[in-house]
Amino acid sequence: MKGWKTAAKEPIYRHPLFTIEKRRLERDGERREIVALDSADWVHVVPLLPDGRVVLVRQWRYATESFHLELPGGIVDDPGEDRAAAERELAEETGYRAGRWRRLGEVEPNPAIIDNRLTVWLATELELLPPEERPPGDEHEEIEVVEVPLARIPELVATGEIRHALMLASFYLLGLAGQPASPAPPGA
Repeated sequence: MKGWKTAAKEPIYRHPLFTIEKRRLERDGERREIVALDSADWVHVVPLLPDGRVVLVRQWRYATESFHLELPGGIVDDPGEDRAAAERELAEETGYRAGRWRRLGEVEPNPAIIDNRLTVWLATELELLPPEERPPGDEHEEIEVVEVPLARIPELVATGEIRHALMLASFYLLGLAGQPASPAPPGA
């Protein structure tokens, strides 16, 4: 099996969040056209308080016309600055600053149609910023900060309170890093 090489890209539609591109692919004399989304990378932050609560945000998602309980996160403005983006998003969306940061990993949100990556960070040693030190948030977001015990995350997933696929991937990476999202079963 061989991969395809992109021979040309043609923007079809530009939006501040992404560009839709028509791409011409080539492989061993074969040609194919596809449509792909070119997007900046994203970050998620798992902000963990010393007592085991995780800081989440509840916000309205326009495409599904529903509220979602999510981790703070957003777009990486400049390539290679995902840690800086994580710090900014944590402060903007929750009002917290972290004393310690640990990169948990990255995932590709949907490599079939979009070319970006999501990097997930664990933030600990949290400090709530005074209101005058909090950066302004995104004018298009209405956010409610919600703190829940980390051990309740599987329940919130099971009930559909958390249903965003990238949140599930982020909590999975947290579990791989040795921070289980649920207590060990009895006898384990």
